[in-house]
This record gives sequence, C-alpha cells and structure tokens, in this order.
Amino acid sequence: MRENAKVACFYFDFAAQKEQSPTAVLSSLLKQLVDGRERIPAEIVQAFQLHKRATGGRRLGLSQVVKMLQDLSLSHRTFICIDALDECMAKYRAQLLKSLGKILRGSPSTRIFLSGRLHIRNEVEQNLPRMVVAVSTAPTRDDIIRFLREKLKEDTTPEAMDKGLEEDIIKNIPETVSEL
Repeated sequence: MRENAKVACFYFDFAAQKEQSPTAVLSSLLKQLVDGRERIPAEIVQAFQLHKRATGGRRLGLSQVVKMLQDLSLSHRTFICIDALDECMAKYRAQLLKSLGKILRGSPSTRIFLSGRLHIRNEVEQNLPRMVVAVSTAPTRDDIIRFLREKLKEDTTPEAMDKGLEEDIIKNIPETVSEL
C-alpha cells in the first residue's frame, strides 16, 4: 500500500489570501492528486467537461471538488498537508475545515496534516470534532539562536554590524520570543 500513497500539499500565503478560497485550495489539492496518474478517472474528466460547457469555463463548485477528492482518495492512501492555516482568511477557514471533514468522512484512508499558529486550534477542533489530534510545538532557545546566526550570515551589509550588536541580537531576541 505504501507505493500507492498520494500526497498533496498547500501553503497559505499571507500575501495572496483573497485568492485562496476553499474551492481554490481544494482544487489545487485535487490537481496534485490527479497529476502523475496514468489515467485520470473518467468521472473527473466527465465532470470537468460538463461543467465547462454548462458554465462557460468557470471552476467547479466546492461540493463537486470535495466529492472528487473523496472519490479519488478511496483508491489510494492519501495525505493532505496544509501549512500556515492561520493565514487563511477567517471567512474561508470554517468552510475549508468543514470541507476537509467531509473528505475525511467520505474517505477513511485519508489523513490530513494541518499547521498553524495556536490561536486557530479551537476552530480546528470545533470544525473537525473527533477527527484531530493536536500537537503543539515551539522552538527552543537553541533553535532561535541557530536561526538568527544563519540569518546574520546572509546579511548584505555586514559592515553595519559590530560584535556588540550581534551579541545583543543573539541575547535579546530569544528571550523576547520565549516570553510570547
């Protein structure tokens, strides 16, 4: 079964929030799951052709995309990864989460991995009841220092940085982040 697993990912970009509707996100995931297949399932081809003729080429509706994802996921173990869910516009997030719940209910071999800031955890748990296991993670002080050192190495104006300023950055930023 492992060789038949399919993976689709989506990253929410803060700068493109308005374009990232639930239909657009799930359509992107559907496209990834269809790509690379030897043959696109006839039902999907037919639905796209019918919709294209009936609506002048506009996108499929959310319920149609959800159904296609459910059907497609029945034949393969499917992993859907959505990163930065907190960057999804609030007005879209509940609808997306409810759609993901429908996919999970309709295709039991599908697993969904969501990442986002802690403030959306309750919303995820409310919209996906008994379907989620929430795990909180946080960077360690060493992680933050390692990240800062790497970023300081990339500085395009190194002459602006003296040893004292670098030490202040390495000392103060990890302390500030750990207080949040």
